[in-house]
Amino acid sequence: MTTRSRPTPAREKLLDAAGQLFYASGTTATGIDAITAAAGVAKKSLYNNFASKDELVLAYLETRHAEWLDLYSHRLAQASAPEQRVLAVVDAYLDHARLPYPRGFRGCGLLNAAAELPTGAPGREAVRRHKEQVEALLATHLTEAGATDPQGMAEHLAFLLEGAMVRAGLECSDERLVRARQIAAALVSRR
Repeated sequence: MTTRSRPTPAREKLLDAAGQLFYASGTTATGIDAITAAAGVAKKSLYNNFASKDELVLAYLETRHAEWLDLYSHRLAQASAPEQRVLAVVDAYLDHARLPYPRGFRGCGLLNAAAELPTGAPGREAVRRHKEQVEALLATHLTEAGATDPQGMAEHLAFLLEGAMVRAGLECSDERLVRARQIAAALVSRR
């Protein structure tokens, strides 16, 4: 990825436009012309900021990950007990589902994009790292909460979250995530 100390306005516009279009229509179906038109910049601006569409997709995935981390950090700041910190992870997923999307909620933007990328693509690796980080956060909070098998429970909760997110995206509703939070709370209380 091209790194700059301060993002250019064109780069920010391109990332915003790409983010909306990639989430709404997918990375493959979204062309460079649509992105530059939505961003209101020349095609040359895209290539001045990103070496390729693949690099733009990777930047989009990194931006999505940072957005999720912001949601999680906000929830974490409100959590006073280890059990609440576990649920902060779940609540960040719920917050993500409740954001306003121009074409509706479609599930996890990271997984949606990864499904379109070939095995070994840098974008798929970025998504894998994000999912591993979520599971590690769960394990850390479960350890703090005194879970007997924090790694195993973290894996279980990560599977629960991913399944709920997929179903929520298919159903265009946060109901599956609400139910996943209830299940997670019950599991954490039994640790």
